[in-house]
Amino acid sequence: MKLPLLLVEDTSSLAMVYRSVLEKAGHSVVSCDTISQAREEMGRQKFSVILLDLSLPDGDGMELMGDILKGGAKVIVITANGSINRAIEAMREGAFDFLVKPFDEKKLLGAVENAMHMQAVAPSRPALEPLEPKTEFHGFLGTSEAMQQIYRMIGNIGRSSATVFITGESGTGKEVAAKAIHAVSARAKKPFVPLNCGAIPADLLESEVFGHLKGSFTGAIANKIGAAEVASGGTLFLDEICEMDLRLQTKLLRFLETSKIQPVGAVAAKLVDARILCATNRDPLEEVKAGRFREDLYYRLHVVPMHMPPLRARGEDINLIADAVLKRFAKEEGRDFERISPEVRRIFMQFGWPGNVRQLLNVLRNVVVLNNGITVLPEMLPAEIVGRTDGLAASMPIAAPDAYNGDDCDVGHFVGLTLAQFERAFVEATISECNGSVPEAARMLDVSPSTLYRKRESWRKAAR
Repeated sequence: MKLPLLLVEDTSSLAMVYRSVLEKAGHSVVSCDTISQAREEMGRQKFSVILLDLSLPDGDGMELMGDILKGGAKVIVITANGSINRAIEAMREGAFDFLVKPFDEKKLLGAVENAMHMQAVAPSRPALEPLEPKTEFHGFLGTSEAMQQIYRMIGNIGRSSATVFITGESGTGKEVAAKAIHAVSARAKKPFVPLNCGAIPADLLESEVFGHLKGSFTGAIANKIGAAEVASGGTLFLDEICEMDLRLQTKLLRFLETSKIQPVGAVAAKLVDARILCATNRDPLEEVKAGRFREDLYYRLHVVPMHMPPLRARGEDINLIADAVLKRFAKEEGRDFERISPEVRRIFMQFGWPGNVRQLLNVLRNVVVLNNGITVLPEMLPAEIVGRTDGLAASMPIAAPDAYNGDDCDVGHFVGLTLAQFERAFVEATISECNGSVPEAARMLDVSPSTLYRKRESWRKAAR
């Protein structure tokens, strides 16, 4: 039996509009305008979704939310534009979604339908209900407590439609986490659209996000649908969000507040229903303090923060991952590897893994491609893992590019290399020094991150 909705809104004109929209869409609605009336209605019958205004005549809607969540209903918080921080607080306390006044009919119905869908496929559970430990979870592999917490958090976040800000070092699996959130959400059957803000030149990023019309700028030979519109109904993942130009940050904030996009060259805006997930390997608050990231955008995105643990903090997960990927890479490359020696396992546990899981995968790919055998031995590992200094990237000192100036430059490391070989070695060593962060290495080398991404891709293709 389909349960009714409860609308708790004290402004009678707004309550009439919301109720009319919901009933026209086929929903049964019970409305009231105070906390005490809401408690009475909740005592009389069950509700699947409750739309709750936070500012009510007889108290704060947050006082009621705890009781609602215990009853198992999904809560959609309604708040005024100046009270966005209250809505964010409600999301962190367990609200499914929030609507900022004024909002349109499509936004209201979308939030309610998403909440009802999630209520049907994943009913609310008591907050303290234990979840079974997992070894594998939507692209992740690991049994450590750090990862069990991430799995639980993803499960909870997935039932919401809140904006999520994922932080963590390069290579910790921020995009994997974003895909997992999408996979367990009500939007799972709709598109997941990832966009790396650091890999696209600043003057093209607006078009990539919001699209453009033919003729709107030089080179715009056809209409282009932007990533935000492609992700409509699904999830837009903005990786390296701190690389976004301040001007474009303003437009992203407007999109988050209104759900409307305006392609480059367009006169009219259009509604888009896309959930936003974003990630960075920097400290976003430090970026705000430095003036490189808008404070209001930070608080609008930082509704639910998630920090990915570094590989060095995951204990035996290191060798668990290594065992799994060794078998996969051996199969892909037609090699015979079956196991990792105890010595190598000890080395893996002692190494700091500045590049995290991505670095571990690269190391094992390197071993499988360049060696053969049944067991991975220490002598098969790259120089930087076992502490040898015979590899250029491991031994070359890294400093700012302007440190290499004529007679003061020690060129001994480079003698015998072609210019192309030197460029690759220097770029890779710089990225390694930056803990695998291409954008950070790009700033050090004074080039665009997209330049480094293109170079690495060409080197990878040439090595095939």
